[in-house]
Amino acid sequence: MQFLRETLDNGLEVVAECSEGAVSTSVGFFVGAGARDESEALSGVSHFLEHMTFKGTANLSADEINRRFDQMGASANAFTSEEDTVYYAAVLPTHQDDAVDLLGRMMRPALREEDFDTEKLVILEEIRMYDDQPPFGADDRCRAAFFRGHPLARSVLGSVESIEQLSVTAMRAYHRQRYAPGNLVLAASGAVDFPALVESAKRLCGEWEPGTSADRRQSSAGLPAASTTERIVRPAAALEYVIRMSAGPSADDEARWAAKMLAIVLGDDSGSRLYWELVDSGAAEHASVHHHDFLDAGLFGTQLSCDAEDAEPLMEQILDIYRAAAAGGITRDEWERARNKLSSRVVLAGERPRRRLFAVGLEWAHERVYRSVTDDLQIVESITLDGLHDVLARWPLDGPAATVFAGPGEASLSGSATPH
Repeated sequence: MQFLRETLDNGLEVVAECSEGAVSTSVGFFVGAGARDESEALSGVSHFLEHMTFKGTANLSADEINRRFDQMGASANAFTSEEDTVYYAAVLPTHQDDAVDLLGRMMRPALREEDFDTEKLVILEEIRMYDDQPPFGADDRCRAAFFRGHPLARSVLGSVESIEQLSVTAMRAYHRQRYAPGNLVLAASGAVDFPALVESAKRLCGEWEPGTSADRRQSSAGLPAASTTERIVRPAAALEYVIRMSAGPSADDEARWAAKMLAIVLGDDSGSRLYWELVDSGAAEHASVHHHDFLDAGLFGTQLSCDAEDAEPLMEQILDIYRAAAAGGITRDEWERARNKLSSRVVLAGERPRRRLFAVGLEWAHERVYRSVTDDLQIVESITLDGLHDVLARWPLDGPAATVFAGPGEASLSGSATPH
């Protein structure tokens, strides 16, 4: 593996992890544009803009974009999260320039008003579908309660109200700001011809007007301020879904690695304490906990799905499992199994250029740091049993949390209930 980087005169950074043994190439533009970068009036604009980049440029129609990806046999797509918008394509090495050329052109979409008006209807339908399917928007509602007052509280999709009121003029202004060269990273992984990648970037992006963005971090101390519980009532739902969020280490805290291993011990989809006690026993359809880290905040997200009458007692059972872990600690056998699982996942992901593209691109976009698969494995090997206990002590999983129940259960909990 070889890591290479170059910065164009206008501030666009080009980075690549080159592998001689790879037989495919993955390329992508990583944009510092997500829900956290929006105002209330612009909520959902990052995701909406992602859709609009596929609607065409001044010289390419939406059909032509699709046909060109198809012609090169690309596996191409995009996604928007709380902190990033990413456009990517995985191709054979002979089509590296074609993929970069097309993605680069898409970074300067036409943003035609007629396309905007049509796609707005698609976004509104997506929001309504999201609310109509399990877990019925519970994760967005829970995130809003957990991050109350913090930019990460905003939904990636936005709301019906914010999307209806959004204008194409506002989107164009947002695009100029967030898609400036200093706020983008062009990344590649696999069988990469780096000199050709840089030349493509200079030809396509070298004339873009320079621009940078301010520091996106904000204080997240004390999140959540207090425990909250809400319920979304859906009488026709077959199961009750529960989302719970409590504080965890952020991306700039070295304890995040131990937090991810702790989540494997407690709530992995197989072989964890939650799995054996709730899922394998048949008490719940699903029970898990995952650690999520953001630039300036982190959380442990607990998820449960079960029969409605069992939701409250099973959530209390989950908290008892967390309390037992804090009181009695994690066993050495659990720690070793979790370490082996985490190491295997790092290695397996490292064998796929597209997965490495996301790891390399996002890490560089957020922290300007590169870590190889070997570096990640060394980090995993360095996580100690005491490190897991330290996370349990500093971020108690049974501490203050935001919880949302969604399903057919009656609105019997304290807090707000939203019938539908």
